[in-house]
Amino acid sequence: MRKVSIDLHKGYTVYIEKGIIDNCAEYIKDICKGRRAVIISDSNVAPLYSDRVIKSLESKGFEAFLFTVKAGEESKSPENLIKAADFCLQSGLTRADVIVALGGGVITDMAGLCAALYQRGVAVCQIPTSLLAMVDSSVGGKTAVNLSKGKNMFGAFYQPSVVLCDSTVLSTLPQCEFANGMAEVIKYAVLKAGRTKEILENENIEENLDELIEECVKIKKEYVCEDEFDTGARQFLNLGHTVGHAIERLSDFEVSHGNAVAQGMCVVARACAKEGMCEASVAKEIEKLCKKFSLPTVVTMDSEALFEASLSDKKRMAEEITLVLVRSFGDCFLYKTKMEYFRNIINKGLED
Repeated sequence: MRKVSIDLHKGYTVYIEKGIIDNCAEYIKDICKGRRAVIISDSNVAPLYSDRVIKSLESKGFEAFLFTVKAGEESKSPENLIKAADFCLQSGLTRADVIVALGGGVITDMAGLCAALYQRGVAVCQIPTSLLAMVDSSVGGKTAVNLSKGKNMFGAFYQPSVVLCDSTVLSTLPQCEFANGMAEVIKYAVLKAGRTKEILENENIEENLDELIEECVKIKKEYVCEDEFDTGARQFLNLGHTVGHAIERLSDFEVSHGNAVAQGMCVVARACAKEGMCEASVAKEIEKLCKKFSLPTVVTMDSEALFEASLSDKKRMAEEITLVLVRSFGDCFLYKTKMEYFRNIINKGLED
């Protein structure tokens, strides 16, 4: 078993082990005094894994209740958040009990926010079932749902009580969804290089999956523990996301998060090369890694439309925004600038 301790005031552990989903209650019983659990999942994941979670919970004396939403980004809404909270109330969930998030990033985000708000806070166990959720959204305490004109605009910082990563569940993940997660893994490689980059370039991903998840979680831990509430160093984790979120919004979320982040990283890297911040070879290497894992590198959207879509980004402060720019692998930097300069970055990053 691999373990990463997240050393915050409300600390917790991320456990990475094949088959841990079938023993999840062993960890859940230690994070709450009650014996009721509401599992929040989606229409894709629940049929595959909810029975196994329920069986484990019941073996430890829990009464388990299952709430599901339709799979997809459109379900990450305030309406479904309220429905989930109502379901918790109808199920008799108290502050001594637990919410179990079973799914990908949509579920980890929404269930986490539900846990933060329900009765002003109940324990939440994250059981991520996508690579993206394992390496990113289940760790760090960012919880949110989307508003009509902005992604993750309605949320709170609320740390989980435990995170259980079982890489065997990724075997049922469609290849396009696995690629989505690889976009976040590549982001960590650009930020820190090291072992993550080495695995991506030289080793069999399938054979090194648990180690890769552990390495990514360790990197995220570093930023989260330094800056839990995203006012400083944690903003490095937004590499590719400012452009990426604009791509998602402009496509009405037809472009997946991972694809959009990959495109956003490539746009930023190409712009940095043209601005003389990094060598052209660095941008090419980022593009090469994205292509290796079937991620897009080129954006065909109109640059002005992308800029307009970025104006509702939550990282914007009045007329300024903090960008994550690239010098080389393992050497990125934060640059606070006027929105007009971001328009320049988009324009240069879209050029051939």
